[in-house]
Amino acid sequence: MIDKVLSTMVEVIVPLSIPVISGALLGRYKNLDTKPLLTLYLYFLSPAIILDTLATAEISFDDVYKTLAFSLLNLLVLWALAKLIGRVLKLAPAEAAGLTLVSTFTNSVNYGLPLVLLAFGQLGLDKASVYVIAQMVIVNTVGVYFAARSQFSAGSAVRSVFSLPAIYAAILALLLRALGLHMPQEVASGVSMVAGAYSPVVLAILGVQMVRVQTAQAARNVQLAFWTGMSVRLVLAPLTAALLLFLLNISGTLFAVLLILASMPVAVNSVVLAERFGSSPALVSRCILWTTLASFLMLPLLISIVGSV
Repeated sequence: MIDKVLSTMVEVIVPLSIPVISGALLGRYKNLDTKPLLTLYLYFLSPAIILDTLATAEISFDDVYKTLAFSLLNLLVLWALAKLIGRVLKLAPAEAAGLTLVSTFTNSVNYGLPLVLLAFGQLGLDKASVYVIAQMVIVNTVGVYFAARSQFSAGSAVRSVFSLPAIYAAILALLLRALGLHMPQEVASGVSMVAGAYSPVVLAILGVQMVRVQTAQAARNVQLAFWTGMSVRLVLAPLTAALLLFLLNISGTLFAVLLILASMPVAVNSVVLAERFGSSPALVSRCILWTTLASFLMLPLLISIVGSV
């Protein structure tokens, strides 16, 4: 088992770490501005990889149904766990909201997709595509609610979802599949070329964001919530995901991919919501950094386990 974990770490984590470390160094020593890169990622690279993947993905209706069912059930169970733990520990409203963000939203897009592609190949990326689209919708609707609650506006949440180009790319890809059509070869080649730039760019952005996470001077009332959030994301979340996948009778590559994506570290955009709506950004940012660092050890172990099941 140790040999397999080390092999997975070398084959998967080491390649991923190169753009992450490069981004971290550029952010630390060259003060790299990520705003243009985030615009590039959101409006160019993300739609391209979604369109390229969904248009040719080897996924069945059964895969789509099971993925969506798992996404919603996993969200509800983790939300309930976070709410229960927050009440038992008598966390303040801000820390309770921050714990909910930490527990429910993972870095499945800009870390999860490259990881799945390296670990499980194109088939794994195909299986991951529906989950990623579901997460984009959930973060921009339910995520806003979790962070804002009383400030939540259903209309603004819907508008935020339909401001994402990736949603339209997904709709286009699904329409093409439903009608049995294909993009012209020249267009498809161009889209594939753009999609190929997705992984290194978004991983470099992740590296920059990691070195800019503020973790110092956390208040004492944040410490308990921090360790609770770490425990939920690193221990309870994978166990919950595995149980739900068994209950939904999901197996094979889809099981492995969904388990890995559900066990990813805290989503980086969670701290954006936390800062905007006062949901303990100190707690969320610390959990982002440390769950990401812990994932470099935990994910190879998890990939090795699901690979042998």
